[in-house]
Amino acid sequence: MNIQEQIISAINTTLKNPIYQTLQLLNIKSILKSANFVKKREGVAPYLIVLHFVYMLVMNKKIATFMKQSNESFKKDTYYRLLSNSSYNWRKLLSLSTLKIIKLLHKVQDASSIKVFIIDDTVEGKTGKYVEGSRDGLWSNKEKRTIRGINVVSLNYSDGYSNFMLDFAIAMGNYARVKFEEFTQEIDIRTTAYKRRLEIMEGKSKIAIDMVKRALQSGIQADYLLIDSWYSKPAFLKEMNDLGLKVISRIANNNKIWNFVGREKTLNSVYEKQKNLKNAKVGKYGKKIQFKYFSVTLEHQNAGKLKVVFIKTSENLIPIVSTDLELNDEEIIEIYKRRWDIEQGYKELREHFGFGKEENRIYEALIARMTLSFFVYNIVSYINRISHEPKTIGGLFKDLECELYTLSIAMQAFIEIMEKIAQIETIVNRNEDFMNIVATLRSTTGELLGFRCER
Repeated sequence: MNIQEQIISAINTTLKNPIYQTLQLLNIKSILKSANFVKKREGVAPYLIVLHFVYMLVMNKKIATFMKQSNESFKKDTYYRLLSNSSYNWRKLLSLSTLKIIKLLHKVQDASSIKVFIIDDTVEGKTGKYVEGSRDGLWSNKEKRTIRGINVVSLNYSDGYSNFMLDFAIAMGNYARVKFEEFTQEIDIRTTAYKRRLEIMEGKSKIAIDMVKRALQSGIQADYLLIDSWYSKPAFLKEMNDLGLKVISRIANNNKIWNFVGREKTLNSVYEKQKNLKNAKVGKYGKKIQFKYFSVTLEHQNAGKLKVVFIKTSENLIPIVSTDLELNDEEIIEIYKRRWDIEQGYKELREHFGFGKEENRIYEALIARMTLSFFVYNIVSYINRISHEPKTIGGLFKDLECELYTLSIAMQAFIEIMEKIAQIETIVNRNEDFMNIVATLRSTTGELLGFRCER
């Protein structure tokens, strides 16, 4: 082993950190290649630029701030060209990396644990200059009013302990159809970007179905799909049944949509007939909310046989439907509670991973930044899962940030010392390889760590 190989080996050991180790486990360079991230105009390997973005998100830095604090950063245009490249397949990057993470999780998963897909959508406000994919009149649950923003539909995976983002799309529906020519006119129809722009015209149900199909085709399996009442329609349930995927969902008390076979055709009529029977049970949600519940098996002309659990609180009647008739009431309720995992996931994404703070106006760049947020979230979730002392995502996030700063500052200080030594002429004359050693330290550190902060 020559001196350069020895240095690289030593640095590999010194700079080991959970993020870099996880990227190695994923074989991220191979995944990027499969997703068409090849070296082109940037003049820099896409892997290194992506690595920089990973550290930007972990350290909660904007591109401009990151560049000021890193003497190993690239030019601004290098970062923006990566984000706006129309040939990169960001969906495939997220899908392949998450699939690999889930496979790695098999080592720590309980074989009997219930795995679920979760479909959800959220609205993120976008103000200022026009952002492609945004529109007015979106209802924000956070702000309790209509806003201008983007409607993000996502597919998630949960095994009861960890949550991972599998796929997402921006939905515009009828509004996009009006703007279609304007939205696609400058995009090459042969590119991945064009295909991704096409989906924005689809309704949310079609988007959700396509995401589930892609997940199943990629090899990711789940025991149930959890959805809210907006998606829970007979045609949607039938589609999932045809895919072999059982659904647990809250359903809307809508007589036009939910009209059942038999004497009692509506949810209200079924509930009124059954509510006074002595088969109701009592449950609790948290410390304060108490409810009564019972179940009835019903048949719908399109959706087939369904088990409906009626949950009655002091204020609301909540019907939850299961296409798995073998589950008991308690199991249906407990599994459906898992849908709220995604609410916590979005909260963490907003607080720590830059989700919703994207400043990109171009649609491709917006998709890229959101993908990177989800990608880093998945990596951190995996690190937390395999840790001997699991923490909150926020706590782990701060630890990783601190670790990256410590490593970068330590390596920078060490290299500066070596460069000071190199200025001593007598030492350099005795060891002509000394400057090569310093150069190897600098370049290898930059590649493995991604950047180095200035002191």
